[in-house]
Amino acid sequence: MKKLFLTSSFEETASLFGAFEEELTGRTVTFIPTAAIQEEYNDYVQAGRKALEELGLVVDELEISSASPQEIESTLQRNDMIYVTGGNTFFLLQELKKSGADQRIRAHIQAGKIYIGESAGSIILSPHIEYVKEMDDSTVAPSLKSYGALNVIDFYPVPHHGCFPFVESSEKVLAEYQSKVPLVPITNAQAIVVEGEQFRIVGA
Repeated sequence: MKKLFLTSSFEETASLFGAFEEELTGRTVTFIPTAAIQEEYNDYVQAGRKALEELGLVVDELEISSASPQEIESTLQRNDMIYVTGGNTFFLLQELKKSGADQRIRAHIQAGKIYIGESAGSIILSPHIEYVKEMDDSTVAPSLKSYGALNVIDFYPVPHHGCFPFVESSEKVLAEYQSKVPLVPITNAQAIVVEGEQFRIVGA
């Protein structure tokens, strides 16, 4: 059964994750910061890592763009959970596809491994990512040939809804795509919890 915890900001929703999944102390998480490589501001990466460690989790970092296929598979295999940080969704998808990590992560999710997504890490589970062009710069991923993403969920998260500095861009996404695909907007204080084929929004 799929178990997903999809956020805009993990730092702000870590307490909700503690309620979603109990007995975290000593469990291990593959921590993938790849989406943040192209970003000038990336403080949320360390904030997310710290939040995981404060929950008692052991963080095992895996930088997809520089890891071998063997390293990617062995790291995913040995850890209990997968965490993908925020950053640029297009660059993230490019590197996941280039390395083959997209299929590996998808297989682990389908096998029941817990997945935590933050912003870009939430968006890439959608069928495609074209809808977030207003929020992310697609030009940083010149070798990305298709916007088809991991297709683990059948809806489209819109992170940071109503939150600075994405107030205007998230509204543009809603205005353009709300009638085309099932969008699910969340604030920085909310998370989408997916168990099997059902999902619900938690948080204020």
